[in-house]
Amino acid sequence: MSRVMEDTTIVQLFWDRNEQGLQVASNKYGHLCTSIALNILGNQEDAEECVNDTFLAAWNSIPPQRPAILAPFLGKIARNLAINRYKHNRADKRGGGNTPVVIEELSEVIPGGISPENELLSKEMLSIISRFLSTLSPDKRKLFVRRYWYADSVSAIASATGLTENNINVTLSRLRKQLHQLLVEGGIDV
Repeated sequence: MSRVMEDTTIVQLFWDRNEQGLQVASNKYGHLCTSIALNILGNQEDAEECVNDTFLAAWNSIPPQRPAILAPFLGKIARNLAINRYKHNRADKRGGGNTPVVIEELSEVIPGGISPENELLSKEMLSIISRFLSTLSPDKRKLFVRRYWYADSVSAIASATGLTENNINVTLSRLRKQLHQLLVEGGIDV
């Protein structure tokens, strides 16, 4: 077996209720989940709690779910838990992280007030965003996803990509304008 356990093997450990799966998943994906939670929350202690909750949620989700690739599965759980914690912290006048800036940047593009009653609109908007992302070059898609999914700071993206912060800001601004145009053309009232 390779040094790093394959996702299918880790999922099987979860499926078999073998607690070794938690340790292996934590070793393999703990840094990713911590990074996501920390980017959103800006607080190490809250981020660590979200990561612990992430692995507990995965333990409780497998079975019945059987993800083929764990990184996006765990990343989505961590992101959702961190956003919920962010909302809770914000209600308590606490918080931090990159979330307020990311939300502000996207507020000019994504309509606010999406609620369960507007689920059809939400699904259509997600479909348009997905199509938009598929049209981007891999480098631009990476920038967009790192900023607006993982809530990475512009400086962190610059360090990772070798681009200047100004270049990233300009590129993200153009991408937001392109997305806005596609949403308007798709009938999404922005």
